[in-house]
Amino acid sequence: MHMSTGRRAAAAALTTGIALAATLLTPLSAQAVVGGTESTRAYSFMGSFQPSYPAPPRADRHGCGVEVLAPQWVLTASHCAGRNPTGAKAGVPRGWKVRVGSLDTTSGGEVAEVDHYYRLAASHDEGGFWGRDLALMHLRTPVRAKPVRIASTTPPDGTPVRIMGWGMTCDDTDDAACFPTRLREADTVVQPISTCPSAAPGGELCIGSRDGSVAASNMDSGGPALVRDGGQWAVAGVVSGPDASGKTLYSDVTKHADWINGIITGTDVPPDDPIPDMEGTVDLSGCAGSVVRTPSSRPQDPAMVLTNGHCVQGQWPAPGTAAVDRPADREVQIADRQGYPQTTARTKRLMYATITGTDIALYRLDKTYAQLAAEGAKVFRLTSTSVRAGDPLTVASLGTRHHCTAEAVVPHLREGGYQLDNSIRYATSDDCAPWHGDSGSALLAPDGDTVVGIHNTHNDNGEQCTDNNPCEVGPDGEATSHQGRSYGQQVHMITDCLAEGSKLDLSRQGCTLTGATHSGLRTREP
Repeated sequence: MHMSTGRRAAAAALTTGIALAATLLTPLSAQAVVGGTESTRAYSFMGSFQPSYPAPPRADRHGCGVEVLAPQWVLTASHCAGRNPTGAKAGVPRGWKVRVGSLDTTSGGEVAEVDHYYRLAASHDEGGFWGRDLALMHLRTPVRAKPVRIASTTPPDGTPVRIMGWGMTCDDTDDAACFPTRLREADTVVQPISTCPSAAPGGELCIGSRDGSVAASNMDSGGPALVRDGGQWAVAGVVSGPDASGKTLYSDVTKHADWINGIITGTDVPPDDPIPDMEGTVDLSGCAGSVVRTPSSRPQDPAMVLTNGHCVQGQWPAPGTAAVDRPADREVQIADRQGYPQTTARTKRLMYATITGTDIALYRLDKTYAQLAAEGAKVFRLTSTSVRAGDPLTVASLGTRHHCTAEAVVPHLREGGYQLDNSIRYATSDDCAPWHGDSGSALLAPDGDTVVGIHNTHNDNGEQCTDNNPCEVGPDGEATSHQGRSYGQQVHMITDCLAEGSKLDLSRQGCTLTGATHSGLRTREP
């Protein structure tokens, strides 16, 4: 069963940026611009990136630093611009603004709306992200701030640099005092790249004191490493993330001056990425979901959200058991066509969850189907028929759509002590590559409106029956596993267990979910 995972400093790099959400932010041990002091004068080119989506967990909405390169262009880190709903490399954002030329994130300077972004590398570019963690943002209206130049060359080891930002001053994301609104700065040097073991040689700068007592920190991403060039400040690097040594890794801006200038001058502008139809996808912080109704659902009934059983908060249901009718309070964001929140709701109850037989969870929301319809949210129909080999499927993941085909229905699938029945194996193809973080994604029929299954797992490295390595079990009990195979689960049996008013009734005739009871018999012992 797949939950989101990290890679070399990926989590750290992301959390130094926009800070996914308070519950996902992993604070660094360092303080904001460690070893620095509060700036006494403003830098006309220095700015704060303040998106309303996704909203950073601080009142001033500061997420990253930016530098003005031209009246309508600012430079930042790619992962700062990567928190658009689809992770696109180029496109139109919503609710993004920058404040430039002020010491304070809440007042002064100039405020401009961001109407386009261009990322040099996307976070899923394996082997090509580190050292290329740069993005340009275009401003809807020009600012009067004096721009900063790009340094003429990579600064050699020992070069004095000035770093700055509005990063966290302590580790507690629930403490407003940890989020400074006044700019801080520090003077330090470029260190040999060999002293930053996580660095990408040739693409990153290792900056900070050798002992880590002077460095950038959480939410300083996108901020500059400034050097003196021709008697003026010039930007040589942009904060990408922390190094294990305590120093900071900066993407070397000088190596990508041609890419930057090509966009700013309009001579080499990348096209916008195509945006898949994201309507109706539910973001469950590490998993996806969908709002579903049955043929008998009424407008006044509480709406239901479907996701994986392994996506529930807290302890998973043990093998052979199901969780039934438990309190649940979590925010549910329902996406519009571009992936931005169309509306939000909250879960009231975890109606049902199991990872035995199938991998599903159903939540009851605090809004009815009529209320969601009035707010423009898409609601999917829940199928009452099983997926069969050869059926075309769309995996409605967060940020993308995987176009798959059911290659086979596997009688038994085992993973980490759980057994799943009649699992859906996808045919392997370039268009069908769901991965960690795609758990809970609806499998849609060709009509785009019917949920016929739910994605739940993938064999990472070919191991047999271990976590993240499901194996198929044949009639003779022999287990086989194949690295790279992905699987989904059947959901057609859910409708037989739902009664009027979005209520679960495991005693209904025909209900076969784990824990079901009818005619005095249990289908599985919970």
